[in-house]
Amino acid sequence: MSNNHLSNGESEPLLRRPLLSSQRSIINSTSQVAIVGANVCPIESLDYEIFENEFFKQDWRSRGVVQILQYICMKWLLCFMIGLIVGFIGFCNNLAVENLAGIKFVTTSNMMLERRFMFAFFIFFASNLSLTLFASIITAFIAPTAAGSGISEVKAYLNGVDAPGIFTVRTLCVKIIGSITAVSGSLVIGKAGPMVHTGACVAALLGQGGSKRYGITWRWLRFFKNDRDRRDLIICGSAAGIAAAFRAPVGGVLFALEEMASWWRTALLWRAFFTTATVAIFLRAMIDVCLSDKCGLFGKGGLIMFDAYSASISYHLVDVPPVFILAVVGGLLGSLFNFMTNKVLRIYNVINEKGTICRLFLACLISIFTSCLLFGLPWLAPCRPCPPDAVEPCPTIGRSGIYKKFQCPPNHYNGLASLIFNTNDDAIRNLFSMHTDNEFELSSMLVFFIICLFLSIFSCGIVAPAGLFVPIIVTGASYGRLVGILVGERTNLSNGLYAVLGAASLLGGSMRTTVSLCVIMLELTNNLLLLPLIMMVLVVSKSVANVFNANVYDLIMKAKGLPYLETHAEPYMRQLTVGDVVTGPLQMFNGIEKVRNIVFILRTTAHNGFPVIDEPPGSEAPILFGIILRHHLTTLLKKKAFLPSPVANSYDVVRKFSSDDFAKKYSVERVKIEDIQLTEEEMGMFVDLHPFTNASPYTVVETMSLAKALILFREVGLRHLLVIPKIPGRSPVVGILTRHDFTPEHILGMHPFLVKSRWKRLRFWQTFLEKILSGI
Repeated sequence: MSNNHLSNGESEPLLRRPLLSSQRSIINSTSQVAIVGANVCPIESLDYEIFENEFFKQDWRSRGVVQILQYICMKWLLCFMIGLIVGFIGFCNNLAVENLAGIKFVTTSNMMLERRFMFAFFIFFASNLSLTLFASIITAFIAPTAAGSGISEVKAYLNGVDAPGIFTVRTLCVKIIGSITAVSGSLVIGKAGPMVHTGACVAALLGQGGSKRYGITWRWLRFFKNDRDRRDLIICGSAAGIAAAFRAPVGGVLFALEEMASWWRTALLWRAFFTTATVAIFLRAMIDVCLSDKCGLFGKGGLIMFDAYSASISYHLVDVPPVFILAVVGGLLGSLFNFMTNKVLRIYNVINEKGTICRLFLACLISIFTSCLLFGLPWLAPCRPCPPDAVEPCPTIGRSGIYKKFQCPPNHYNGLASLIFNTNDDAIRNLFSMHTDNEFELSSMLVFFIICLFLSIFSCGIVAPAGLFVPIIVTGASYGRLVGILVGERTNLSNGLYAVLGAASLLGGSMRTTVSLCVIMLELTNNLLLLPLIMMVLVVSKSVANVFNANVYDLIMKAKGLPYLETHAEPYMRQLTVGDVVTGPLQMFNGIEKVRNIVFILRTTAHNGFPVIDEPPGSEAPILFGIILRHHLTTLLKKKAFLPSPVANSYDVVRKFSSDDFAKKYSVERVKIEDIQLTEEEMGMFVDLHPFTNASPYTVVETMSLAKALILFREVGLRHLLVIPKIPGRSPVVGILTRHDFTPEHILGMHPFLVKSRWKRLRFWQTFLEKILSGI
């Protein structure tokens, strides 16, 4: 909300103000702006409704059995290809990170063994800075849309928001290479979020038939050049990304269902499951190869993730209270994590707007700060003698492990170095490990928890591919093991199990998903006996965190200005009707329209949908025939399907077109009205719009409540919703509702009195919570 909307008349703090509130117009338009990556760019909506015009019906009836069978088979073949490609990319990512980071850590450790500490620090510092700078440069100059995890952008796309550049070949390549180098640079970031974006990119490129810009196209994929089929493929790609990142095929399907998709159906569930099954089988084959020590320095290539609990676990009713407290505190920490992440991202946006040099400088500053902390803090930790019954060789030299020697004398290890002088995956494996209750001190675990919490918050907003999944898991695992150390022998649970529960609590408190996270944690730890405790932890932590703020991906979407439509309507929407928010001016066409009028309206407006009206003498009174899209009109003008007189001749006009002419084009392929050259004679001709107009559009009466219209708009996946008058009048259409009309900025900008009541409610709940917390 803007400053003049506040009830107390005070200026709202800068960090609480929407980033793009000053750039949005209250005039009804389908075009908006949003921050994607580090750039402010125009965005448009997607139309998941089937556009049923006469041309579509004839084209569909003309398809034979062979074409329909080809369409069905191609869907399943594409799902198989998505699973295979995403699985291969996930395998290569793990292998590259394991070996790049391995070379760095082994070289540094060798220098430490030779007591060349300054040279060891230089190698560690320079390699981290180089890797981070490389990831930032390719992201900033080649594909800024590859910055961050990408989950928010994909989630917004599946909700109907088309932000340009998020599914291009450049974005895919930068996402893969940048994620590998940034994670290898010891930043507290993860590769799971970028894998979701990577899977969505692979699915989008396959669905559109490759890339026309780079000469990689397949004409036999012409069936999928529409928003609906692309949406289904991208959902499968998102599920495959999670499956490849965590080797959790069922968790990937559930994550796509619970967190990513705004629309779901049974057929899509089967295809997503088939896609993740393909990923799981491919990774299983690669794991068998890596078990023979052929995957690099550490032998397993990072694929065997957290199989920590294949043995039986025993816990009793007395263990429930400490686990419940762990879940409550985890929910509070998760909401705090989201709050701080949101503030840091807004601060980073102010820095990023100053130019590319500032973005690169910020990334280098975070890398330098991280390297100094990771190398310097273990010097403050005490050296501990190797346990006589160590689960692996002690000290650990030349590979990943629990007992890092660092600067310690022979037969001793540095507990803190064992956590922070490792990759994030290896640190999680150490925290989850069994029979290591005495290997980590309380002070080392507290320090590790604090630095992970803050470094993960300050690292996620740099101009590089950076996920949040793994940082939250490693931070939550350190918090859980810290609780396990404090509880001590008063529980039957091991510290490693507390680490698993701590990771689940912070994930639930930050991401606010339950079912998918529960299954992902079970697939990670490979033990079904954890199910009751993890379920309780996720439900409690999510419930506690919901009191304070939204999940982290929703906050990022809001900060970037992406107009995401929630499943529920705000209370103030029930006080308004659709007639209260629809704005003009409304541009309409006649069923048989003059070319000059079409060209003028397309050149002077940015609308993407126009009502088509039949007026006398074609009808007794003005009636609504339907709605026609902008790119359909430009196609008609480009093909010059004109008539010399205003007389309908649909049959001859339809024969000039094929279904591919009206397929959804990407931004680099779309025909622009400025590129169409027409003579003065052609300007005076006519176009019959009836065969290309959707004659059965969704309409609502102007007295319908805005909340009810929002539910219809979102559930059906519309881009345009026509508003018709309650009482027939001079015009059969009042206006068109688009996604922009449902955004709080537009509604509260037109009706600022609604903000007062909402602001009072927020102040009431804030005061109520403050009283509760002060009483506790």
